[in-house]
Amino acid sequence: MTIFKEVLGEEYVTTPEAKELLADIEAERALDEDREMRYELARAIEHANRFSTLEAAESRELVESLLELEKVDEPTAYKIADVLPEDRDELRTLFAQGRYTLSGDELDDVLDVVAKYA
Repeated sequence: MTIFKEVLGEEYVTTPEAKELLADIEAERALDEDREMRYELARAIEHANRFSTLEAAESRELVESLLELEKVDEPTAYKIADVLPEDRDELRTLFAQGRYTLSGDELDDVLDVVAKYA
C-alpha cells in the first residue's frame, strides 16, 4: 500500500539548514521511545552532518550574497553554498546545467564571495 501526500510547498535550503531541521526531527523522535527512526532519515542526518561545513546562518548569508550577482540563479546559489568551490573548474561544473556561461572575471567574482565564507 502506498500513501501519497499532497505537496503544500517547497523551498531551497542549504545543507547546514537541513542539518538544523534534521537535528530537530531527530530530537523529537528521540523523545518517543516507541518510534523507530527510518533508515532514510538516519542516512539524511548522517549526510547532513558529514557535509555541512558552515553554520546555517552563514550559509544563508552566502546564498543571499550570491543572489546579488547577476548570473547566479537561486538553484545555483544553493549548490555553490553547499559545495563551496575553490577554483574556476569546480565552479564551472555547478553552472554546467544552467542557462549562463560565465566569463573568467564573473567566475572570480563568485569565488571571491565564496572565499569570504569558506
